[in-house]
Parts: sequence; C-alpha cells; structure tokens
Amino acid sequence: MARSAQQQPSAGREKAEMSSEHTPLLQHVPVDERRERYSNARLRRMCTIGLITIPFLTLAIVAVCVLLAGESDLFGDDPESSIESATDYLPHPAWPAGNGLYYAELKDILLSTPSAAKAREWSQYYTAGPHLAGKNLSQAEWTRDRWEEWGVKSHVVDYEVYINYPVSHRLALLDGERIAFEATLEEDVLEDDPTTGLEDRIPVFHGYSASGNVTAQYVYANYGTYADFQALVDAGIALEGKIAFVKYGGIFRGLKVKRAEDLGMIGVVIYSDPGDDGDITEENGYKPYPAGPARNPSAVQRGSVEYLSIGPGDPTTIGYPSKPGVPRQPTEGKIPVIPSLPVSYAEALPFLRALNGLGSNATSIWPKHSGGLGYKNVSYSIGPSPPGVTINLVNTQEYVTTPLWNTIGIINGSIANEVVIIGNHRDAWIAGGAADPNSGSASLNEVIRSFGVALSKGWKPQRTIVFASWDGEEYGLIGSTEWVEEYIPWLSDAAVAYINVDVGAIGPDFAVAAAPLLNKAIMDVALQVPSPNQTIAGQTVGSLWNGHISTMGSGSDFTAFQDFAGVPSINVEFSGSPGGNLPGGSGEVKGVYHYHSNYDSFAWMDKYGDPGFLYHETIAKIIALLAAKLSEEPVISFNAVDYAAGLERYLGHLRDGVKELLDSTVTEAELVIETAKILAPLTRAIADFRDHATALDSWADFVDSATAGTSPPSIHLRSKLYTSVHAVNTAYKRLERDFLYAPGLDSRTWFKHVVFAPGIWTGYAGATFPGVWEALEYGDEKWTAEERKKQVKRWVGICADAMAKAGEGIKAT
Repeated sequence: MARSAQQQPSAGREKAEMSSEHTPLLQHVPVDERRERYSNARLRRMCTIGLITIPFLTLAIVAVCVLLAGESDLFGDDPESSIESATDYLPHPAWPAGNGLYYAELKDILLSTPSAAKAREWSQYYTAGPHLAGKNLSQAEWTRDRWEEWGVKSHVVDYEVYINYPVSHRLALLDGERIAFEATLEEDVLEDDPTTGLEDRIPVFHGYSASGNVTAQYVYANYGTYADFQALVDAGIALEGKIAFVKYGGIFRGLKVKRAEDLGMIGVVIYSDPGDDGDITEENGYKPYPAGPARNPSAVQRGSVEYLSIGPGDPTTIGYPSKPGVPRQPTEGKIPVIPSLPVSYAEALPFLRALNGLGSNATSIWPKHSGGLGYKNVSYSIGPSPPGVTINLVNTQEYVTTPLWNTIGIINGSIANEVVIIGNHRDAWIAGGAADPNSGSASLNEVIRSFGVALSKGWKPQRTIVFASWDGEEYGLIGSTEWVEEYIPWLSDAAVAYINVDVGAIGPDFAVAAAPLLNKAIMDVALQVPSPNQTIAGQTVGSLWNGHISTMGSGSDFTAFQDFAGVPSINVEFSGSPGGNLPGGSGEVKGVYHYHSNYDSFAWMDKYGDPGFLYHETIAKIIALLAAKLSEEPVISFNAVDYAAGLERYLGHLRDGVKELLDSTVTEAELVIETAKILAPLTRAIADFRDHATALDSWADFVDSATAGTSPPSIHLRSKLYTSVHAVNTAYKRLERDFLYAPGLDSRTWFKHVVFAPGIWTGYAGATFPGVWEALEYGDEKWTAEERKKQVKRWVGICADAMAKAGEGIKAT
C-alpha cells in the first residue's frame, strides 16, 4: 500500500494534489504566522514559563550538584548517605552507560554492518515468487529463521482474517450487441524480467472488491475524488446507474469506489494515466520499460478498495483481533458493494476514445485537468457514452476466512515497560514487490542482522526492541492492526515509539512523516548517516535533506499505532518524484515506479530503482540508528515543544475553515472576532500546553545532562537519578496517549486520535484536528449552518479537553 496523495492548503484547508497514489506518505503543512491573543501575551507567556520551569530547573541543578559531589544530600552531612537502600533499583549495574557495549560502540556496529550486497540478496529472495496476503507462510518462516540465526528470538503469529482472492473477470466495450473491444486484463510478459512470466503470477484485481456482472453507460470522472464527482453532479450530469471510468491518483482508490457507490453508480474502472508520470513518458521520447525508464503501457496497479479511512484491518472485527471463534461483524459500510477493476492505460485507450466529442470536455468541469494521453487521440470528454455504447464489467471474487502470519522478533531490554517497535510488511500484490514492500523487508533484515552483531558482542538494549514483518498490509493494514488490537493494554503501558519502513528505497530523496515528538530524533540521526550520493566528501543524509517532516496520514502499518493506540510513529523512506529525472549512481535517468504492478520487480529495482542497492543499505543504517537512539539514550529523545509548534500550525488552518462556515455578509473584522470566539477554548489549551511542554523539555535536558559525562559513585545515587529519568520518560511516553478520545471520531469510531487521522475523503493523506474538519466540511448534509457550527464547537471542546489533559499530564510529572 504505502502511498499517499500530497497535500497543499487551498481555500483555508488542505486539499489533495492531483498527482498520483505513489507519492510519499506526506502532507505538507506550511507554517502560519503566529497570532497573539492580546497585547501582553508575550510577557504573560514568559512569566508563566518561568513560574513552571524554575522549580524543575532548581531540582535538576540540585540533582546535578549532588551527583557531581558524590553526596546524597546537598551539604554532605546526612549520616545515612553511604547506606544503600534495599529498595535501590537500576535497570542494570552499568546504567546510565550501555549494557555490554558503550553507546558509541553500538552505533559504530550499526553504521558498519548493513551491506548493499546483503540487501540485494534478501531482495532476490523476497521477490522470487508470489507472496499475497495469507499465502506466504514459507516467507514468514524463512524470515523467522534468518532472525533467529542472527540471535533475535522470533516466532510466527497467526490471525484468521476475512479477505478475497480473484476467480475471474472481464472488461469489454460494447457497441450494441457487438464487442468493440475486450481488455485482456494482463500485463505483457517481458523477456528481460523473469518474474513477469511466472505461471502462478497474480491476476489483476482489487482487494475487498465486490463480485458483480454489470453492463451500463459510463462517464469519465477524472480522479474520482469527492470534489470531482461533486463537479459532475453540479454540472447536471446523471450518474446513477452508470459506470465510472477514473484515473488513479489524488485519493485512496477505495474512496473512489465509495463515492461512486454513494451516488448510485454500479461499477468503477480505474487506470493509470501517464500524465501523472512527470517528464519520463513516451510522449517525451523515453522508451517504456524494459527498454527505457518510461511506464510500460500494459502496467496495471492492483490494490485494496477497503474503506481505509473508515477503519483498517479485518472488516469483520473492527476494534478487536481476528482470532479463532471471535464474533464477526457485517461488512456493510466498510467495503464496496459495487464491482471494480484496474486496467492499464494501453487498454483504457479504446474506452476513453469512445467518449471523444461526447458531453463536456474535462477542462470545462475541472479547469486544472491534465492528462497524458492527448497524443494518443484522447480528448478527455466526460460523456456519458450513448445508450448503445456500454461497458460490461465482470468481477468474480472468492471471499474466505484464512490465516495470515506476522513474524515477530524480540530483543528483551533492561527496562521492562519501555518498548520500541520497528515494522515492515512482507505481502505484495504481485510476485515481485521489489519496492513495495521488499525494499523495506530487505533493509529491515539488515537492521536486525546489525543488532545481531551487537548481541554477539554482549550488548543488551536499555529498552526492549520488537521487530515485525507484517502480513496483510496491502488489503488494509490487517496484520499490524490485528496485532495492535490484541496487545493494546501492553502497548498503552509500554510502547515508546513505532518506526515504520514500507517502500524503503526507490530514489535519492529522503522523506519522513512523523509525530512531532520524533522530529528531534530523526534530524539528529539523519546527520550521522553518510549519503550514498555525495558531491562533497562527508555529506550526510541530513545535510542533503530539506528537513521537511510531514504529518501522519495512513496507507501503511503505522496507522494502528498512531491513530488507535496513541504510540508516536515515524515512517522513513528514500523516494523520488513520480517519473521525475532522478540521477542514479552512474548518472542515468531512473525509471517510473510501477506501483503494484508486475514490473515492480527485482529486475526493475536492479536497473532503475536502486542500482547497487546503496539506498537499501542507507535506509537500514537510518532505521538502526534511530532504533538505537530511542532504545539506548537514558532520556527518550522526544521534544514536546515541537508538538506544541505543530498544534499551533494546525490551529492556523482551522481558522480559515471556520471563517468559511460563518456568514459571509459580515465584515472581515467581525469574522475574525467570531472565529476567535469559536476557537478560543482550543487556542487557550494549546497555549497552556506549550507552557507545560517547554517546562518538560527543560527539565528533561537538565536530567539528561546529569546522565552524561559522569559516573556516580554509588547505586543509591544512580537510583535516585534513574527515578528522575523514569519520571521524565513516563511523561513523554504517555503524552501521545492523552490525545486519544475513547468514543472516536463521529463517523469512524475506530480512529481515536484527536490530532491526526487520514482524511475521510483522502484515505492516505492526513487530516489534522479531523473531528473539527469533518464537522466543517462534511457531517450531516441536513445540518443547518447553526447546527454545523454547534458540531464544530463540540469538537473544538473535545480537542481542547485533550490538550488540557496532555498538558496536565506532563505538568504533574
């Protein structure tokens, strides 16, 4: 899965760019200028921060003095100071130093062990044959066995899930009783790419698609977004009873089907348009893969059409794990009831050409419309097709309840209730999956092999590290979601962070999406890892990175951790602009990424995606160092002020949205005042949260300084220091959890986080303060303006309460 539409602000809210579904899991959140609430706000804030921070700093300074003096009280006159209490506790005798290895020694191992050659070897294994969800037990066991060989205790965990497999399909263009064109729904077998000709290659289909045999007129609907369909409705184009013909891109494919279904349409066909491939197209003179880097015209994007933004995981067990014997829920409202099929652009051409001259041109409905098939005699007319020109869409699926398998590895740490989790999914829609997900799988193996080297030298982590190779991600994040739902009590108590890698390496651009708590950590790590693409000696990934860290959306396995369990999460990858001119190691142009196609293969990766596998090696080093940083450093490398800054940015976007809700007949000044009133509870709560966050970070810095560069002489003194460190870490650890709202979002109760969720009509790309935005933009169509305002105020209050809870939680520390 692993991809999202990028976001940009438009008319006061963030809208999905019409680019492609294989752009990074990122959402651009520009920084708004901060607006003070009143003239003396700055002075008030400085005083508040001082009053909160000074007691913490005083205690911290005292603690540092005590430790440096080697005394148990400030003046050294406590007669009991040399007596070690029976209750003294340290995670291990050498704390705060590393257990078995110094931290610097561990980092040296993690930077020197990952190997491009080894990553290439693992990639060859994972891409050698089909490994569809629920059909890859041998890979799960092979993965377990490799991890065990490297010293990491591992096992396979199974869940019984409800999924579908393809039986048969048909897509035909009919002119009356005559078959004008019948699609093969096959990708070309390529002599230069062995996996494309496997006899057991997987047919083109959509996961969780509905079976059906429908024949109807059809309409071209651009990307099939909510806005695209609404534009057709507003233009008076009848959609009910027709089939939608849409492009991939902009939003998650399942929501294209959902909106068509909501409007009474009876089927959906989705194709990949080369207009979304940037400069590298046949029209621009590039040869298609395998002769050149352009998209192969027969490439088909498979994928899930589960309603991912309503609730991921097994649609029959939303909210609890799919174990044998559990009750099963109905699937209505979670997966489509109308059939859908994916098709290549080569086989989309006859259908698009048949609409030429019929109805409005696309640019009259969507002024910014663009397509890449004009040179192939496609005018992008809307239609509908005439009554006698129809599509026959046949989709036959077998639905089963079947096991799928997660491989879980554990390195037990010294601190029982602090855990760092690292995951990647293993299943793919096709035999290859060299980029998605197995560039991540190969790199994760190198992470684990590197930690295995450290284990062989006597190292044991401060915090427990859990590794996961998830199954079923492609259908709807199933393996990770079921695992989180099963272990939610333990995760709520112990989880520090979740690190996700999906598509690990398809280009030279380092891309990050993260909860704001993790911004500081990833910036530090990126500056320590050498870049594979150095134009000046000594350049690091961090020095070449633009530093942009995006908010969390969905589309990969971090979703359940971030949005359901409140575990701060991060997704890292090396990506590239779709079809952009990407310089490879030898200066060649890299190729268009064939997302979810048979051409996402080892041969493609070896020639175009990551020749030499140096970016596989580099992402492994980044993940390993980040895991070490989060597991080894005495004070967790979080930053609460970064979170406060993010909340202030998100609040700025809300201001514009609320203004649009209000009566446009009033003056601008009145709009500003009324908007401020509506958002006042949240504005105050975020301001207070920033004050407490500043105090916590300051306290954490002082406590952290006490653990560095000193070796306290007694267990008793170090135990006291550990007590302070543990208190700071507990505050950081529970902060994200305080942003959970138990009843969940109104229309999708599985999502509990009040700050982050995938956009309800984007699916991949993220929404901030989603409850407020849904009340603003969607909600009940029957609401009056006053009723909508009431719901906005309600959600502003819910979010403000969460901010206050989080602020009080870190203040209480």
